[in-house]
Amino acid sequence: MKPIDGPFIDELNRLFFHRPNFMKTQVKKRYEEDPDNAWNCCSWCEYLLIVILSTILLVGVLVLTLFWVMFYRDGFAWSESPKQQFNLHPILMIAGFVTLSGFSILIYRLCRCVKQIYVKLIHMFFHAVAIPCIALGFISVFASHDALHKVNFYSLHSWLGFVTMGMFVLQFVIGFFSFLVMLCCENKTYSCRSAMVPIHASLGLANFWLAIASSVTGLIEKERETVNEVGVSSENKLVEHYITSAIGVTLIFIGIIVTFAVRRSNAPASAKVYVTERI
Repeated sequence: MKPIDGPFIDELNRLFFHRPNFMKTQVKKRYEEDPDNAWNCCSWCEYLLIVILSTILLVGVLVLTLFWVMFYRDGFAWSESPKQQFNLHPILMIAGFVTLSGFSILIYRLCRCVKQIYVKLIHMFFHAVAIPCIALGFISVFASHDALHKVNFYSLHSWLGFVTMGMFVLQFVIGFFSFLVMLCCENKTYSCRSAMVPIHASLGLANFWLAIASSVTGLIEKERETVNEVGVSSENKLVEHYITSAIGVTLIFIGIIVTFAVRRSNAPASAKVYVTERI
């Protein structure tokens, strides 16, 4: 019998013990575990810019609204003063729909080194805190209108706000059950959650823009109501006009930067950091 030569044995060993790449099990890495997604200096600069600018705008618009209400709309009250009770409405709605919801959306863009389940819980926490703000803001405007014998749901602002609240509640319920409750059967519900992520993320961003549109139309409506207000000097009216305009412009900038943060196509680790891909 002819002895088996060495090269033939080496070839068999290579085939059996060094499998080709297509035969190996591919393990998908998350973006924070993938060395290909290491950040460079420009990526960190972009990240810090988004963090700083978004925080200043989201907190600043709430502070500016508080300043406007306290110094130019006579502050807050409850049922004892319907006009001052109405002033709770813009504060609470901007706090809930814009500031808290904005931070909640940006959590997915900013929290890159936190475990996924913690990111989800923080995201849900911000939205959960926004719910009582929105509910109280809704109650205050209804009670104020009833006391002043005003008609409810008579303007574009009213209907935009109603649609925004409805979508917000729907998003919260669907997100809670889809991305937290379904984790009890993580493997079996993976495909369902994967299909829900882009829908939830896109509707969330649309809802955020609806909230901004509702806020801007509300500012315009309030300014039209107070333009012929007696007992207020023209100088104060002019300053108040500048303040409400600044609030409106800030709201638009907030919408732009939040959209930029979660949708920028060439952001660091672009294929992995979108809201629509974190499941």
